[in-house]
Amino acid sequence: MKATVSWSKELQFIGKSSSGHQIEMDGDGAKAAASPMEYVLMAAGGCSSVDIISILGKARQQVTDCTVNLDSERAEGTPRVFTKIHLEFVVTGVDLSEKHVARAVQLSMEKYCSVSLMLSKSCEVSHSYRIESA
Repeated sequence: MKATVSWSKELQFIGKSSSGHQIEMDGDGAKAAASPMEYVLMAAGGCSSVDIISILGKARQQVTDCTVNLDSERAEGTPRVFTKIHLEFVVTGVDLSEKHVARAVQLSMEKYCSVSLMLSKSCEVSHSYRIESA
């Protein structure tokens, strides 16, 4: 995997992935785009959500929506690393099995989500889930 990040203007940058996609980043208070740290936080939510949707699909669960609410705390001083991240998964569907949802969340957070597992090496990562009927 490779990527490039190029300066655009002020404290704004364009990140380009080797797969051909790009994002804008803003290091000046996220005025023009998300900050790099916001992208890290969203990447944890995206990575784990991919796992959960995939696992529940294989279990033939009728998922209609999956949202993850992320809450984080950062160190006061420099570097302002994450010290805590909590992921709350809200899985919506028809006749969802709590056993399947709990297992999907557990597998993602403990085995499959590369981003969350990497972050858990340097900060406290916790999770919860909620099931809603469609």
